[in-house]
Amino acid sequence: MNSPNKSTRQPPAPPAPSNKLVMLSGILPLVVYTIVEEVYGTYWGLIAGLILGMVEIVVEKLLYKKVSTMTWVVNAMVIGLGCVSLYMNDGIWFKLQPAFAELLMVIILWGSLILKKPFLREMALKQNPQIPEHMLEFFSSITFRLGIFFLAHCVLAVWAAYDWTTVNWALLKGVGLTVSAIAYLAIEMWWFIKTKRPTT
Repeated sequence: MNSPNKSTRQPPAPPAPSNKLVMLSGILPLVVYTIVEEVYGTYWGLIAGLILGMVEIVVEKLLYKKVSTMTWVVNAMVIGLGCVSLYMNDGIWFKLQPAFAELLMVIILWGSLILKKPFLREMALKQNPQIPEHMLEFFSSITFRLGIFFLAHCVLAVWAAYDWTTVNWALLKGVGLTVSAIAYLAIEMWWFIKTKRPTT
């Protein structure tokens, strides 16, 4: 006879997609495009970038039984703009993917303010419903300014796509955005703590 506990036991839920994997989503296809483009030219660079974009989706599905929204959105841009570049025989559309992604972030951030549901605050609550109130205040307060940050990066990404070398364009996407975002958020946190510190 099966025990009640054994018969009602639910199968374990699949693990959530790794944050590291999600962060790399969309970056690896651009890096591979850069390497292949430098050696074999734009056409094969685009083919390599498109293939890796599709591989990222498949790998995440196999590992976690689901694909995160971020992976879908970023790689949809990579694949869509890559196909446009192949059709137009011009790699510029593929290179504009970071600019489109950053513009989308601006729309999400500022749109959430119009809806009175700051995006960062809502995401923080979703990740941790017990998050302290002062952290929710911090995420709410920086939403508009973070939109300005991404808008500035969007303009820079457009410039890089048209006028920079492919290697420098890739460095802006893979390293420049990450480093500048970390530095910017560190300054925002420092200023928030400084201004909220009780005076004696």
